[in-house]
Amino acid sequence: MLDIRFIRENLDIVKNAARKKRIRVDLDKLVALDDERRELQLRIDQLKARQNEMSEKIATAGDAAARDPMIAEMKEVKEELRTLEEKFKKVLTQWQGLMVQVPNVPDMSVPEGESDADNVEIRTWGELPQFSFEPLDHVALMKRHDMLDTERGVKIAGFRGYFLKGDAVLLIMALQRLVHDLLIPKGFQPLIAPSLLRREAFVGTGYLPQGEEDLYRTQDSAYLSGTAEVAVMGMWMDEILEEEQLPLKFLAQSPCYRREAGSHGKDTRGIFRVHEFYKLEQVILCEASHETSVRLHEELTENAEAIMQALEIPYRVVVNCSADLGLGQVKKYDIEAWVPSEGRYRETHSSSYFHDFQTRRLNIRYRGKDGKLRFAHSLNNTALATPRFLVSLLENYQREGGMIEIPKALRPYLGGRERIGG
Repeated sequence: MLDIRFIRENLDIVKNAARKKRIRVDLDKLVALDDERRELQLRIDQLKARQNEMSEKIATAGDAAARDPMIAEMKEVKEELRTLEEKFKKVLTQWQGLMVQVPNVPDMSVPEGESDADNVEIRTWGELPQFSFEPLDHVALMKRHDMLDTERGVKIAGFRGYFLKGDAVLLIMALQRLVHDLLIPKGFQPLIAPSLLRREAFVGTGYLPQGEEDLYRTQDSAYLSGTAEVAVMGMWMDEILEEEQLPLKFLAQSPCYRREAGSHGKDTRGIFRVHEFYKLEQVILCEASHETSVRLHEELTENAEAIMQALEIPYRVVVNCSADLGLGQVKKYDIEAWVPSEGRYRETHSSSYFHDFQTRRLNIRYRGKDGKLRFAHSLNNTALATPRFLVSLLENYQREGGMIEIPKALRPYLGGRERIGG
């Protein structure tokens, strides 16, 4: 959430941010409501002061002749106050509803565009594999080695349901251990986070109200999260940290759930896009400094790239265009792994920073060395999303005859095994 004072003082900038992100929000109505909210609050405060003043005078009045006019005036003040407070509540509700729709301002380095097709490649790493045979896709590879059962998955879970079996499970466990071993020495605290969460955490992180259709909701009005970011940020809601504690770095693991409401017909085969999956998420809270946020954003991205490089999987990094940013993101990189069967790169990691957009909504502050309270900055990045990650890993490491070579970085976690099949 942006500060209303910032919105009022930089209305054209915020309007342009909404245009760039292709987000519709009536900012003129917001400012008009804010004017009305301020006027009502001022009048309410004046009436309450008058009420207090009259109460003191009535208490010290000598006789009924002096008290009765003041009591009559008090009744009028009380009635006007009741009317204004009811009006104020209605205006405040409308004001709050618009405030949570206002997007954050993207960084000047973010390219403008209409969709993810306009994201800009900034670097690539690794050599694309050259096969002397027709490469199989991940579904064929996994079924050949009894690693995947989508038929029974659909039978018991519905569309996009799946069972992972045997070596697929062992590979995921090995990947998780590799990620922990790479990031914990860099100061990341491991967490297992809940995924069944109250609404407040989703509003605070910016997933609600806009993303309602992509979330699963329970009968008691809780939601299932699509990322551990929501739980980790909500963990510090309404708390005050000390500057000496920052930055706080977490490597949070959780089951994740997404309805994929806007993905009808996309990636219906295999395990690239599913409703239920598992993630390790990097989350950082840091001081309120743009320079610090930028530095840590690059660090998070480098961490994700280090994972890809350890596994020797070819990838590229793109900077997301304005229309491919979420409500709160200032800037975002996607890391996309090469998928041989499709002849293109596909997203495996996203790396974002938000300034104080999320922390202002969640009321996460820290006390600076000068004693002043400030809203912290927040960042996050995917460390590992499974089973999606298996798609590129298996396809890049397939060998003639359907055998799959195990990446060298994973072999210590698999008893020294070098291959699956063959």
